[in-house]
Amino acid sequence: MSRYRLAAIPGDGVGVEVTAEAIKAVRAAADRFDFSVDITNYDLGGDRYLRTGEVLPDTIEAELADQDAILLGAVGTPYVPSGVLERGLLLRLRFSFDQYVNVRPVKLYEGAPTPIAGLTPDRCDMVIFRENTEGPYVGAGGFVRRGTPHEIATQESVNTRYGVERIIRRAFDRARRSRRHLTLAHKTNVLNYAGDLWQRTFDDVADDYPEVATDYVHVDAMCLYMITHPERFDVVVTDNLFGDIITDLGAAVQGGMGLAASGNVNPEREFPSMFEPVHGSAPDIAGRGWANPVAAVLCAAMCLDHLGENDAASAVERAAASVLPGLRTMGGPDMGSTTAEIGDRIETAIAES
Repeated sequence: MSRYRLAAIPGDGVGVEVTAEAIKAVRAAADRFDFSVDITNYDLGGDRYLRTGEVLPDTIEAELADQDAILLGAVGTPYVPSGVLERGLLLRLRFSFDQYVNVRPVKLYEGAPTPIAGLTPDRCDMVIFRENTEGPYVGAGGFVRRGTPHEIATQESVNTRYGVERIIRRAFDRARRSRRHLTLAHKTNVLNYAGDLWQRTFDDVADDYPEVATDYVHVDAMCLYMITHPERFDVVVTDNLFGDIITDLGAAVQGGMGLAASGNVNPEREFPSMFEPVHGSAPDIAGRGWANPVAAVLCAAMCLDHLGENDAASAVERAAASVLPGLRTMGGPDMGSTTAEIGDRIETAIAES
């Protein structure tokens, strides 16, 4: 029997509620598919910071490094300044654990109310590979004459051949297992240095994957095509900033943030990968049972797939999708079921799969 060590970081707000349902799904899958999980909860997030002034103690980071994977709920409260948790916890883990692949599926499920008229599930099934450790998010830049009328602010985008090539290769690997089509999304006509590096690297790596068809699209045009022709895309690879933007658009296309799952992945498994829904902590509805746990459960499915429990991952995804047609909305007071009730139905569906 395979045995896995999972760290759970419920975090703040509705993160606590949806993580409980994700864990319930993982345990149900373990029982159904004959593997075991040891889950350790970690108190990290805005509430801890307000109590102790700590974001991520070194001792806890060392413990997390020994886990097989991390399930993260959501972090953030209105009382913690912007950037403290993002840089001190989320980005720190991504960089420390070299989670250089951000994986964001954009998939329309039956019963999910997409805002795109006439869009059907068979036309929307893509996955976006976002480079996760370079670009503008490395923090390179600064101020000159800050606070004066002549202030200058610079924010540099850092792109290395090493970083660009490894994310592109992982995207090609995924396309080889999918519909064998990979699109590079960038802005090569204006970002003539970074864009040139991305395009040349993409073309070079493509020679090693002759069975994968390739395409290029400007990132602004991709935003248009995601609405009008999402079937154009199978696997998409892009940089950190562009990926951050277009994946939120993808969440809207697939029915909202309550359905959007993501993985921050270290493909070599030298460090644990981290899986998180992208909807945030939603403190205004925390504790009311109005949060849709489906995104968190889909993250659990991604986690199981990463660990090699492919049958269990498929069962968890199917179970999560099966509850959607019965919901009146994808979240909020009119959803028709509470967070825990939805989790119970998912748990039952896994057990019966």
